[in-house]
Formats: sequence, structure tokens, C-alpha cells
Amino acid sequence: MRHLFIINPAAGKKRSTRQLEKLLENLSFPHEVVYTGKEGDARRFTEEAIRTGEPVRIYACGGDGTLNEVVNGAAGHGHAAITNVPKGTGNDFLKIFGPQYRTLFYNLEGLACGPQTAFDLIDCNGQLGIDVVCAGVDARIAADVHRYKDWCFVSGIGAYVLSLLENVFFKGISRPMTVHMGEIRWEDRPACLLCVCNGRHYGGGFMPVGDAMPDDGVLDMLLVRKVSLFTFLRLVGKYAKGLYRQYPELILDYHGHKVTFSAREPITVVVDGEVMRDTSFTVRLSDKKVNFFYPAGAEYRL
Repeated sequence: MRHLFIINPAAGKKRSTRQLEKLLENLSFPHEVVYTGKEGDARRFTEEAIRTGEPVRIYACGGDGTLNEVVNGAAGHGHAAITNVPKGTGNDFLKIFGPQYRTLFYNLEGLACGPQTAFDLIDCNGQLGIDVVCAGVDARIAADVHRYKDWCFVSGIGAYVLSLLENVFFKGISRPMTVHMGEIRWEDRPACLLCVCNGRHYGGGFMPVGDAMPDDGVLDMLLVRKVSLFTFLRLVGKYAKGLYRQYPELILDYHGHKVTFSAREPITVVVDGEVMRDTSFTVRLSDKKVNFFYPAGAEYRL
């Protein structure tokens, strides 16, 4: 079995790369290490490893963006399995394995020989995701954070707060969208957000569908109607805790395989942290799966 560690040096804190390298120096099994230098490298390294045809386990050492590139490179290939060493600041997908996920997934010896499961994937206009696709105010907040990160004396959390203030208080929460999911027909009406969940966590602290499962063949979708600013601020904490069933008059839910949505103006969509913009989207359960491996004792099932 080949073991390939793809390290994103830009992910996480500066010292995280050296800390990981020290762990790799003491591994008991043969392995290879490559470093990303630009966007797309993690996917390219993954595709190159898969083309050899030999069984391979690929370790995405970074955040959700690094994992997303590896997912897109490995999807549909049965001789490859992937995982995520949580070197990033977020690592939202791994939170499905519980609050001790960082300790569990940094046990590289245990991770290397752990079990694997074929996980479902989300297809968003051809871009694959393993966790959550979101569109609406939350996606706009996430997409605009980078504009504040380079400001002097602004931390990562500070950049998020500034983006939130801009999008919620100044740009407005809702946008008109047409959404079709199952029997739900939302025709060119304002909505706050739409999320499609394969995993459970996104945005650093949101868990909109607490019983979402990455291997059940179902995507869990929520559409939040237009609400006032006061109602939004009151509702957002409940939404983040997965309590959508308590608000059927405000949050529409559908559990199936496909949703389409469109608007006259471009919609900002975030797929596992990757930003897309277009006026029309189709999000569906992908025909492809990806083998995901994890340490023995780690559990994602409810």
C-alpha cells in the first residue's frame, strides 16, 4: 500500500507544518511527502498518484479546501482512499467524528491502518464536495472574509465579524431566488439562505442538520425564507444547532437527491469553502463516491 501525504504549508498556523514533519519523521511505514505551492496542486498530486493504478492512501494535510481538492481528484477511483489530517483552522468535515477529531486524526499510525467507508459526494455544477454546499447570506459572508484578512490589526475572527456586519446590516439578508427541491417550488421570491448537507458542520460552528449522514445516499436541504433582521438574529442560533424542525413556517426542509436554484443576479455559492458564482445551479447527489479512511475507534454514525 502506498501512502502519500499532501501538505499545504499555507494552512493553519506557521508552526503546524514543522510539527507535522516531526510526526512524519517517526512513522514506522514507508511514505511519500509532497507540498502544495498553489491552488490546484493537491488535486494534481492526487490524480498523478491514482494514475499509477496501485492501491494508495492519500492524506490531505490542511483545511477543508485542501480536502476538497483531494476529493475532486480521487472521486470514483476504487483503488484510492483519502483522509484529512486537520492542519487547517476549520476542518469542518472532520467534526462529524466528534470533538476529539484533531487528536484522533493526528494519530498517524492509527490513521494509516484504520477502516475506510465509501462516502457520498455532492455535485454542484460539476464541482464535487463532501460536506456542505451553501448559497445565500452565509455564503456571501464566507466569500467576503478574504477582503478583510489583509487589514492591519484584523484577526481571522475579526475578518469574519466585519464580513458579517457588511452582509447582514448593510447589504441586506435576503435575495430573490427560484428554488426547486422535491415538491417545493419557490418562484423568484426572497430567501435568506439555502444549504445542502452531506456532512453536518460548516462555517466554523454551524450544524444545520444534526443527523445528516455522509453515506446514506440522501442530501439534506434547508431553505430559509425571507425574515426580518430581528427574526434572523433570533433564528440563527437555532439554525446553527440543527433545530430547523421547530420552525416549519420559516425553514423549509427536503431530503432527497437534487435541488436547482437560479436568480437574475449571480448567486454566491460555497462548496466546502470553495467559492463559485453563477446565475443558475444544479446541486445533486453525485454518481461518484470516495473512499474515506479514519482511525479505528473514530465514529461518525449517530
